[in-house]
Amino acid sequence: MNYRQAIHSYLSANRYGAMDLKAVLFDMDGVLYDSMPAHAEAWVAVMAKHGYRFSQQDAYLNEGRTGVGTLRLVCDREGIALCDREMEALYDEKKEYFRSLPQAEPMPGAYEVLRKVTGEGLVPVVVTGSGHADLLDRLNRTFLGIAFRRDRMITAFDVKHGKPHPEPYLMALALGGWRPWEVMVVENAPLGIASAHAAGLFTLAVNTGPLPDACLLDAGANLLFREMAELANAWETIHISG
Repeated sequence: MNYRQAIHSYLSANRYGAMDLKAVLFDMDGVLYDSMPAHAEAWVAVMAKHGYRFSQQDAYLNEGRTGVGTLRLVCDREGIALCDREMEALYDEKKEYFRSLPQAEPMPGAYEVLRKVTGEGLVPVVVTGSGHADLLDRLNRTFLGIAFRRDRMITAFDVKHGKPHPEPYLMALALGGWRPWEVMVVENAPLGIASAHAAGLFTLAVNTGPLPDACLLDAGANLLFREMAELANAWETIHISG
């Protein structure tokens, strides 16, 4: 399916007249930063330390959930009873392990996509399950000139229901008073794609991890790319098609 067909199918399925793009909503890990390998390592190591089964694939399949949400799934699967305070402590341990690893580099092609988005006067919004307090400062240090703002971000601190629930993306729409046909989403994870799809949003999948393409397409992606650089090269075609 080409770009024009994908957009036409989306508009037709949702009974929208046309795309009128005003903002682009970006996931962070695996989209803006090549950080998922480190997140997976941290999850696997901390879970193993406490005797819980958790694989690298589990990390990628659950990417986008809040940390506590992921731990609740582990507890259900393992038959473990942990209170919220214990889960928060375990997630803090995972975050500390993650911070001990070399800092992830920007995803190749991400800056080019952001420059094209902002160069057209579109608003970049970050929608992430991350709960790191220094997130905004790091984004603005990494992507100079993009000017991310806290009131244009949805993080784990903001939501009651993380991805795959539509709440994160519905909250992102509310930030700018946008309607579904006025935004596009860039996601790399099945749960994030499912969240955006449930919110009725046109979603570009970028498969920067080890999961098969089918995992992202089956979650509801409208178009799939294999790297952010590919999306950067195709951006004008997608936007014109809209």
